[in-house]
Amino acid sequence: MKKILLGITGGIAAYKAAELARILIKEGFYVRVAMTENATRFISPLTFEAITGNKVIWDMFLQGKEMEHILWAQDSDLIVIAPATANIIGKIANGIADDFLSTLVLASSSKIMICPAMNTNMFLNPAVQENLEKLRKRGFIIVEPEEGELACGAYGKGRLPEPEDILEEIKDTLTEKDLKGMRILVTAGPTVEPIDPVRFITNRSSGKMGYSIAKMAKRRGAYVILISGPARIDPPRGVEFYKVDTAIQMRDKVLEKWKECDVVIKAAAVSDYRPERTFQRKIKKEKEFLELKLIKNPDILQELGRKNNGRCILVGFSAETEDLVRNAKEKLEKKGLDMIVANDVSRKDSGFEADTNIAKIIYRDGRIEETPLMKKEELANLILDRVKEIYERRVKRNNC
Repeated sequence: MKKILLGITGGIAAYKAAELARILIKEGFYVRVAMTENATRFISPLTFEAITGNKVIWDMFLQGKEMEHILWAQDSDLIVIAPATANIIGKIANGIADDFLSTLVLASSSKIMICPAMNTNMFLNPAVQENLEKLRKRGFIIVEPEEGELACGAYGKGRLPEPEDILEEIKDTLTEKDLKGMRILVTAGPTVEPIDPVRFITNRSSGKMGYSIAKMAKRRGAYVILISGPARIDPPRGVEFYKVDTAIQMRDKVLEKWKECDVVIKAAAVSDYRPERTFQRKIKKEKEFLELKLIKNPDILQELGRKNNGRCILVGFSAETEDLVRNAKEKLEKKGLDMIVANDVSRKDSGFEADTNIAKIIYRDGRIEETPLMKKEELANLILDRVKEIYERRVKRNNC
């Protein structure tokens, strides 16, 4: 179990720290909380004691006999200060230790994450920026604040990121970077093919699988390019993101970017057909029947397979409702893939909109690996494990 020391300072965003502590506990972290005295004016230490089940220290002289500013400093996998005010940033940057939290930080050899939150003019003040730069050079992890409306009524950069985003930064920091040096292109979501200004053809893909792969690859250290059709999911922080609508737009962007990458994982559910004609004005409901002529969209992965010649590892997906293995094998061979992930989308627990998936991973050599029902993030990691194995074998072979 990873141990997190959550430091809370005296800013209005301190209320978000309670939710951060809650989701850290839910994710299986052991959490202890240290507060500044000013932080207790915004939120009670009792709140965090109830959430974490551990005592909270906010007064240097109320700690126990164990000298907890030393014990906690050395017994944490990561120290996260959220929110971090300009005051605490200045103290840490300049070696000032005048309360429990700042003394703890000075005594620590753990990784330390700083999440600034303050008025935008304060954040942009040269003194604050110089202090943040000092901390970056010393190896501190700085989570950039978000832009938006602030508590003071101003609009600008200075908002504490949402707890879920900080959680992802924490997981990213604590995850082994076993994919570092790899560049991975992921496609995700559906495409939409317009009929007229208000109607279109699409499918039920939510994008969850592709976004999970992009998130896990980024977390494990890869440089990730995510190309997505319309999806109601925020892209993972830190990926190179492109939003597209149609199959043609996705094809163009993939062909523009794929040569930069070591791996292409084609998880998008691209529309097979599009209307031959797109009407510029809304079609009126006048006729009893309306006929649409559809034409075939380009097969992006098959085109990559023809162009690839062993350059990239190619991974496809096969969403089927019948003859799962046979159809997936045909796609793998036809498109020149290294592996294909096949799943039965007629199942309620592994369809497009589910948070779980059950799959058969089929390899070029004919092997079939069956997975149990698992969360899509777990399947994403399994897929990336197998991609890494193929990548390492290919590197070893090329170096012989």
